[in-house]
Amino acid sequence: MANEQKSLLARLHAKPDKVEEVRTFLEDALPLAEDEEKTVSWYALQIDDTTFGIFDTFASEEGRQAHLDGDIAAALMEHADELLEEPPQIEHVDVLAAK
Repeated sequence: MANEQKSLLARLHAKPDKVEEVRTFLEDALPLAEDEEKTVSWYALQIDDTTFGIFDTFASEEGRQAHLDGDIAAALMEHADELLEEPPQIEHVDVLAAK
């Protein structure tokens, strides 16, 4: 667990006619996450018909901030108005236990 104490939890509410585009965006973001040295784990989720999520973990605050300053976040913010009902809800959370 020492390797992933910091994390981000983001909720993305897709516009009803943009669900497939949001799904594709998240699937296509995996290689970008894999290239991030300081990202320990990265998950793209579909919560319900129009709600998606991203959960990722980091060993340090520096890693979390590097991810927020990285390519995935930049691309998401660039397309947010087009794809999402509202701005992404991004929460800084701490991992208490992990297996």
